[in-house]
Amino acid sequence: MQTLRVELGERSYPIHIGAGLLDDAGLIAPLLRSNRVAVVTNVTVAPLYFERFAAGLSQRGIQSLQIALPDGEAYKNWETLNSIYERLLEARCDRQTALIALGGGVVGDIAGFAAATFQRGVPFIQVPTTLLAQVDASVGGKTAINHPRGKNMIGAFYQPLAVLADTDTLASLPGRELRAGLAEVIKHGLIRDAGLFEWLEANLERLLAREPAALAHAVFRCCQIKAEVVAADERETGERALLNFGHTFGHAIENAMGYGVWLHGEAVAAGMVLAAELSRRLGRLPAADAQRVAGIIARAGLPTSVEGIPAQQFAALMGVDKKALAGNIRFIVLDRLGAASICGDVPAAVLSATLATNAARRGRAN
Repeated sequence: MQTLRVELGERSYPIHIGAGLLDDAGLIAPLLRSNRVAVVTNVTVAPLYFERFAAGLSQRGIQSLQIALPDGEAYKNWETLNSIYERLLEARCDRQTALIALGGGVVGDIAGFAAATFQRGVPFIQVPTTLLAQVDASVGGKTAINHPRGKNMIGAFYQPLAVLADTDTLASLPGRELRAGLAEVIKHGLIRDAGLFEWLEANLERLLAREPAALAHAVFRCCQIKAEVVAADERETGERALLNFGHTFGHAIENAMGYGVWLHGEAVAAGMVLAAELSRRLGRLPAADAQRVAGIIARAGLPTSVEGIPAQQFAALMGVDKKALAGNIRFIVLDRLGAASICGDVPAAVLSATLATNAARRGRAN
């Protein structure tokens, strides 16, 4: 096991990364205020891991209430959130009852928001079981549900007490989910670590083959990067926004296509290709490097474009992105591979030309 810390003063917490952590209740038990927890999971993950996870807690005298949600981004909404509250109230859970998110990014987002708001805040622990959640979504305290007008528009910053990333769970991931997680791994290299990006170019096939050592390295380095960024800018007033590279385009894709049609990582992948193209058109990124971005995304089996979204609709959806300021869309662009910045003055003609390159590509979700 490897352990990192997200340094946030009194709210600092560990990120444990390793194989077999689902069985190590000793990492969780000392953090709990009572002998009962509510485990928020979904109908796909629960049959795989809930009983095993709950058994470890039971050996330490901790009872687990299972709350299994429908699976998918389409259910990250008010109705599903309210169903969590209903179960907690029905079981007479109180402010000492910790919520544990056992699943992927959707489970972590909605369980975290429930923890932030139930009785004005209860303890929260992340146990991510997908690559995307382990390298990105479980770290940093962003919690939210979607609104029909925009992704993650309703939520709160609410840090967990700990993150346990059991890399053994990646063996059960469908191939599509694994590739979606690779999009976020690639993103971390592009915005912060050229060495990681070069390592990915050389080792992508090892990750696709699920080699444990390669996956552990990717999870650790991404968590290391995100922990540093979150510690420096917890509430995204500056540097943390760089973690949204590709997301302004990607969130628009998810909304336009219908939440759940494309996986988040798939939309981000196509969004990163567009963001790299935008960077090139702004004169920030060499054309050869923009091609490297598109190339590794294609090699990962991820979409490099989206069809069926008119440019006008694309631009309108990006206008309600959370990074928009005073009505202006702010984009995360690459200055070089491994370094990103915020750009709030993209000329309309440059954006239109960038979206036109998307229309010229032929891509789809896998």
